This record gives sequence, C-alpha cells and structure tokens, in this order.
Amino acid sequence: MSYHLHTTRGYSFPAVSSAMQKAIRRGDAKLAGYWGLELWASGYGQYVWRRLLTVSAEDCWGILTAEVKALHDSYTEINKTTTAKKPKGRIFVSKAVILLCLAKKSRDPDHLQNFVYDQQAGLDPETLTDELEQSGEYIAIPDYAYDCHTPQGRKMGKTKAEFFRQEQDALNPFIPGLFDTLIDS
Repeated sequence: MSYHLHTTRGYSFPAVSSAMQKAIRRGDAKLAGYWGLELWASGYGQYVWRRLLTVSAEDCWGILTAEVKALHDSYTEINKTTTAKKPKGRIFVSKAVILLCLAKKSRDPDHLQNFVYDQQAGLDPETLTDELEQSGEYIAIPDYAYDCHTPQGRKMGKTKAEFFRQEQDALNPFIPGLFDTLIDS
C-alpha cells in the first residue's frame, strides 16, 4: 500500500518541498515563496521550518541559519498564546524564504558531508494533475524539482551525480566554494 501526501491545492508534497528548496537555490523568491506558503497553508508549518533551517545550512553561505532560527522563534512566540485553530505568523515564513533566496549560495556543507560519508553519490572526488491545470490556479512544478530525492525523479532515473552538477550550476547568487572543483559542470 502506498501513501501519498498532498497539499491543499493537490500538489504532491515531496515535489512541492523539493521545488521550494530548488527555487531558493536559484534565488527565485516569488516561486520559493509560493511553494513555502503552499506547504504552510496545507498544515505543514513545522515541516516548512525544518526544511528552511536545513536549506540555510545546505545551500547558503555564512551564518544565515541564526537569522532563520530567530524567525522561527518569533513564529513560535506569536503562536504561543493564540487560540486560533490555524497558526499565525506566516510573515515569518515569507521573510525566511526571501532572506534565503537573497543569500549568497554555497553547497560546501552538503558537499563535505556527502564526499566524506556518502560515496554512493557517484561523484569522483578527484576531478498535478489535469484537474489542477484546468482550475486556473495551477503552477507547474518545475522539472528541476524531480531529482534523485523524489519518487518521480527516481522513476526518471535521476542520479545523485546529476543532482550535484545541476544544483551547483543553479546556485544564484553564487559564491565560490571549497569543493566546487569536485563537481563536473
């Protein structure tokens, strides 16, 4: 039996999550914000924060994680005393997404952990549906969201080596990293 999570508008949860992170890597605040708020509005608020914190460590240069954590703490504070059934403070999610999009990008932390611990990456250290489309509210999930981390991408034969190359090439704004020479572009 297969269980698939979907968002309020019927998008595949894993694909939306991937699209948000990939849009952040590409510095596309408009699209990253759409996907982030789609997840938030679908009841996945705590997941969004975990993912944004991960993105701040995986994809962004500098100490931006502290700022994202401060925004999460503010979001948590706003929701401490609320009696509303729906969480408040999506503005903090929006601001975190924008800051991450504008940040200089570097995948050094992710590259380091993968090169050291995940040799299956295949890298040589040397060198929605029709209904959604017809609804008028449909925004297609970009092809780049389907990579080796999503079920759809794996079905398409996407590899981790391909992921490393494509995501490195997509960093925007880009700042040179310590391990860039290990990626074949």
